[in-house]
Amino acid sequence: MWRCGQCGYIHDGDDAPDKCPKCGAPKEKFEKLEGEAAELIDRSRYTNSLHISLSALAMDMVDIAEEGIEDNLDPACVKLFNYAREAGTIIHNMIDAELAGHMKKGKWG
Repeated sequence: MWRCGQCGYIHDGDDAPDKCPKCGAPKEKFEKLEGEAAELIDRSRYTNSLHISLSALAMDMVDIAEEGIEDNLDPACVKLFNYAREAGTIIHNMIDAELAGHMKKGKWG
């Protein structure tokens, strides 16, 4: 695993690329990541994928809740659907904020 010293791009492979696909920096700008640094990138990738999956589920919950609100069967159902829409929106927004924090800290690989 290699990290571009100019833009932070992560390259998986035995050797650094001839140039960075993101910023065009030469091969010499890449540093080899091993041990804890590489493990942190792998763990971040896994956690970030969980966040993305959960965010998608939260947005599905919002969409389903909006259908229930529109159906308007009875007040108790609408109350539950409103709650689900709000909870899904909050979860989605919290995940967005968490992922933004990960990117600022370089926990994105």
